[in-house]
Amino acid sequence: MDLDQLDLNPRIIAAVKKAKLKSVKEVLHFSGPDLQRLTRLPSLDVQHLLRTASSHLQGSRVCTALHLHQQKQRFPAQHQRLSLGCPVLDGLLRGGLPLDGLTELAGPSSAGKTQLALQLCLTVQFPRRHGGLEAGAVYICTEDVFPSARLQQLMAQQRRLRTDVPGDVVDRIKFGNQIFVEHVADVDTLLECVRKKVPALLSRGMARLVVIDSVAAPFRCEFDGAASVPRARCLQALGAALRQLSCTFQSPVLCINQRLGRAGFSSSRNDLVQPAPNETDGQPAPPRPHPKGGLRPSPAPLVLFLHSQRGGSARDSWDRVLLTRQLWVGRGFWPHLPRSAGTGG
Repeated sequence: MDLDQLDLNPRIIAAVKKAKLKSVKEVLHFSGPDLQRLTRLPSLDVQHLLRTASSHLQGSRVCTALHLHQQKQRFPAQHQRLSLGCPVLDGLLRGGLPLDGLTELAGPSSAGKTQLALQLCLTVQFPRRHGGLEAGAVYICTEDVFPSARLQQLMAQQRRLRTDVPGDVVDRIKFGNQIFVEHVADVDTLLECVRKKVPALLSRGMARLVVIDSVAAPFRCEFDGAASVPRARCLQALGAALRQLSCTFQSPVLCINQRLGRAGFSSSRNDLVQPAPNETDGQPAPPRPHPKGGLRPSPAPLVLFLHSQRGGSARDSWDRVLLTRQLWVGRGFWPHLPRSAGTGG
């Protein structure tokens, strides 16, 4: 944009041109002191120059938050989502998990939390046009060994499960080569892994998803009920480190959290370090989600509550009996969605 279009004293414009600045954008590339040294203008003239140049570029139209939200081409990272590999869940979350932020996946034992996390580890490897990020995943196990057998089953079923993706695309993806597994047993090791090992993988583009299964296990082992203050400080440190990872590398972070399973979800913050009881009859009652409790760095994470019910059996093409489960997803706390974006199902 031409400097002559600015409503400025000709003396100021002449000084700017003498400094070999040819456009308004070039002027705004410099700070006030730098412009003062280049143009040899007084401080008041430089401040007036910067205000006039910025106002000229901005224009008179007010830019609202809704207008910025609708400009998907200018801010692609803010609108991109990681698909969950399920059209129903993707529709519930308006496309999937946001890239910038934490997601807490909570539910009782056998609700399907680990299964959904494994599916995300595969989905992230798909091309972007099919909901993936064309990168691997980091899976941090804090309680049990990595469920490699379940992962192999999911990998073998990807062609049947992802009918929206051409078969040759699925066959070209080496799913097992891009899932990096780390086992940690205590809080200090978990923090070291999040602060040192995980950034090394994310910075090289080898991974774009971080899964912690589960976030409560190390705290449950190291802190008793009386140690609420040090436990809260460690949780805050972990949440801040995960938040920084997600913001820096635009990579979603999934934290799995066990909750009370028989009586629904409690609002107590101590639920984060309490084990979920095992379900014996396979017929739990639907949950009553509550948004409180769990991991809460600022800004608050997206929270999904899972609950399952065992249903009938079905047979696949190999005549093997499959036990089906009905999955409830309750809308716990979804800060990136409007209040009318569904209530779960």
